[in-house]
Parts: sequence; structure tokens; C-alpha cells
Amino acid sequence: MAFATNYISLSSVFSYPNETEVFFTRNKSTWKFLLSKDCFKMGRINCKLSDSGIEKKPTGKDVSLSSTNRMEEYNTAMKRMMRNPYEYHHDLGMNYTLITNSLIVGSQPQKTEDIDHLKHEENVAYILNLQQDKDIEYWGIDLQSIIKRCQELEILHMRRPATDFDPDSLRRMLPKAVSSLEWAISEGKGRVYVHCTAGLGRAPAVAIAYLFWFQEMNLNTAYDELTSKRPCGPNKRSIRGATYDLAKNDQWKEPFDNLPEHAFGDIADWERNLIHERVRSLRGT
Repeated sequence: MAFATNYISLSSVFSYPNETEVFFTRNKSTWKFLLSKDCFKMGRINCKLSDSGIEKKPTGKDVSLSSTNRMEEYNTAMKRMMRNPYEYHHDLGMNYTLITNSLIVGSQPQKTEDIDHLKHEENVAYILNLQQDKDIEYWGIDLQSIIKRCQELEILHMRRPATDFDPDSLRRMLPKAVSSLEWAISEGKGRVYVHCTAGLGRAPAVAIAYLFWFQEMNLNTAYDELTSKRPCGPNKRSIRGATYDLAKNDQWKEPFDNLPEHAFGDIADWERNLIHERVRSLRGT
């Protein structure tokens, strides 16, 4: 699984009764971390690499209390609203997953160096940002400096905001977001990096909708394709709802809320062609 955290990849994990060995690799170097049983239960690595690559214990200065509180507050809301067990650890930096050769799904870039990494290491030519302004402000991200660096590196930065943890907002936003994504991929100038805040809800939903509508997959196949590579819990009902909205060609059609759970988990060829036409008509809106 191509899942990068701070550009360091997880190579192997070995569990023992009282501790766990975790091995990370970068280039040709490998580092080993010994995690206590309690540390591992917390679901995060409480250790850090110094500039020399030697493990060191964190100090109170490494992570501020306010940052920790923000993460706890965010993860509590995500578990409650999205009903999934996943967590976002802002302090570990940007993380992402290569879904197809043209498409990357990940968390928010936090600094200009993240943009350099995406350009030079992942050949990213487009960034599709699904965050609202309040999401960016919550984490203290300097978005203008990130956009400026994108311009300097000839990366097109696009925005299609949707409200976090809101399935109705996601449903409304999906057609326009997929329109931007499909256009960028069709340009073929480099990879597209799709992100929200954590890369666990809105961004994977956009990627799944694209695979469903434009890659001849049904919804379950597209969903499994992405979540097998990047464990996450995007709202499947929002994708089905957006599919219904795009394929609807009869004003008297039965309301979506009255349809069974499996409805619009697959589409006929004429519905897919109609979706293609309507999604592409949203380019530039």
C-alpha cells in the first residue's frame, strides 16, 4: 500500500507481547522504532527522527497542547459524524495514497515544502482542494503561500469546497468536483492530488465517484478499489445520491429517499453517458 507519512514509508511491523517493532524506510535507509504496548494502543507513534536519523523521545515543545486539542476535537467529530474508526494526525504531516497512475488522494498540504515534494517526487500537475476556508483556518495553514508555490511550480490549484462531515453538502459538491478531476486527468500533464483535511472523507468520495462514473466500475467495485489502498470511510450514500441527481431525466421520478439501499449502486450505459455529458458541462463553473 502506497501510504506516505512525512514522505517516509512503513515497511514492516512485528508485534510482541509487550512491545511492537515498526520499521520505516526512506531511500536506502531504514529506521526501527520500539513502541510500548500502551503507545501502540494510542494509534500513533510517540517518537521522532532527529536530523541525524536517530530516534529521540518527544518533549513538551514538540507538540503544542492546542494542536493536540485540535486533533482530539477533530477526530471525535469525525468518529461521531462519519461513524468510522479512522483518525487524522496532523502532527505527522501530509499523507497520501496513489490510487491510479493519474490520481492521488491525501490529506491537506501543510507547508510549501509539501508542494515541492508533490511536484518533484510524485509528478503532480494539479491539486484539487475540497476544504472550506474555515477548515484551513482551523489548522493554521497559510493557504496563500501554498497557492503561490503552486504557481511557481506550474501546478494548477483548484478548489471545490464542501462542508466537512456533511453528507448533503458532499452530495451537492460531487458533480463539480468530479468535473474538475476528470478534466485534469484528461489533460494528461501530470498527476492530480485530491485532498480535503484528513483525506478520509470528502477526497476519497470524489475519487470513488470518478472511478464509478468514468472508469466503467459499479459503486461497490470503485469503493473497494480505493479503500483497499487507503483505509477510510467516505459516505457511500452521498455518492449514490449524486449519481441519482445526475442521471435523473424525469421530474416525476421517485424521490431518492424512497429508493432501496442498493439503488444507483450501478448504472445503465445510457445513464453513464448522461452523467458524462452533465459532469463535463460543469467545467469552468
